[in-house]
Amino acid sequence: MGQIKVTKCPIEGLYVIEPTVHGDARGYFMETYNQKDMEEAGLTMKFVQDNQSSSTKGVLRGLHFQKEFPQGKLVRVVNGTVFDVAVDLRSDSKTYGQWYGVELSAENKKQFYISEGFAHGFLVLSDVAEFCYKCTDFYHPGDEGGLAWNDPAINITWPQLTGTYQGSPSGEGYALADGTPINLSDKDQKWLNLAETFKF
Repeated sequence: MGQIKVTKCPIEGLYVIEPTVHGDARGYFMETYNQKDMEEAGLTMKFVQDNQSSSTKGVLRGLHFQKEFPQGKLVRVVNGTVFDVAVDLRSDSKTYGQWYGVELSAENKKQFYISEGFAHGFLVLSDVAEFCYKCTDFYHPGDEGGLAWNDPAINITWPQLTGTYQGSPSGEGYALADGTPINLSDKDQKWLNLAETFKF
């Protein structure tokens, strides 16, 4: 019996992964990755690198991608809560420029698989979030690209976020519902919109 449930998202190439959790008075056990279950769901990717980050409330990381060495990512949260987003960058896709998001938390234990060809980012909704992800290719310095997190053409509905898409890409003027300001890296404040980044 499979221990991992794989659900296709409305955008092809995105999947929500839900493990079977075995719990009792002592705590719980679960398989966070099972190659056989993934292959039965049609996912045959090979992971070569694991990463982990910690971020405080209001931190928004993204939207990131690698240009010449695209990565598939299997992402999950082991502490806290984030809203995780993927944007379709595949020029021949019928959903090009569209986004899909899912809340990932230590509580719901969901994972999100994002195939190669997507930009990726997340917003931290809890006081602290620890974020883990497996990658299908190594990180290549100098190959990273990005998109503006508030591109009005993509129009991501970031939860709990106040402000308008006419605001600054720096995040100034944006905050969570409790007043926590959005916090972006210098790099993430400088990415361009989708139409400016990809000119076909």
